[in-house]
Amino acid sequence: MQAREFKDEVFGHFARIGAAFGHAKRVEIVDVLAQGERSVDALAQELSASVANTSRHLQILAAAGLVARRVEGSARIYRLADPGVEQAYRTLVGLAERHIAEVSALADAFFGQADGARPVTFDELDEMAAHGSVVVVDVRPEAEYAAGHLDGAVNIPVSELASRLSEIPPDAKVVAYCRGPYCVMAASAVGRLREAGLDAVRLDGGFPDWRAAGRPTASRR
Repeated sequence: MQAREFKDEVFGHFARIGAAFGHAKRVEIVDVLAQGERSVDALAQELSASVANTSRHLQILAAAGLVARRVEGSARIYRLADPGVEQAYRTLVGLAERHIAEVSALADAFFGQADGARPVTFDELDEMAAHGSVVVVDVRPEAEYAAGHLDGAVNIPVSELASRLSEIPPDAKVVAYCRGPYCVMAASAVGRLREAGLDAVRLDGGFPDWRAAGRPTASRR
């Protein structure tokens, strides 16, 4: 093999990874799988996509070695192939945040309307916990909470929030979080909590960000 042939071939394989990330739904699949493994049907529902299209996106990600699967009965359960896939996704998001102005503009517009509150940083959460009563609420589905969550957080999925408001002390400061800075569940929860008269804010980041920062986590597994 000549040097040029080698470079063309090896860089072609590098490009396969970029191509695998080259669709919004596939990037979202990686975002969801960073929370824990999922069946094809669950992913399709999460993405508001058909099972056939979701399966095709998973095949592309699998061909690039980014996801792996196992079979459980008649279900195919997918997960990220290794931690490097999440790291690559986080790098991609960071590049977009720094170089594409529309990203921050969209986020500011959406979250400003959704909850109108400045999110608190991880360090600010530490300060709040040290100086007062804080309830940290994980509003993700129970399966994601079970797979991993902020140590000390309680799980009240956003779909159950209205029926479980009595579980939150009325005089507590509430900090809600979900999957990450572009997940909308925490913002929705904060809006509902404030309507109910509670002092609530959103955490600036989700469970994967907390875990990546080396902060304390827990799980039910």
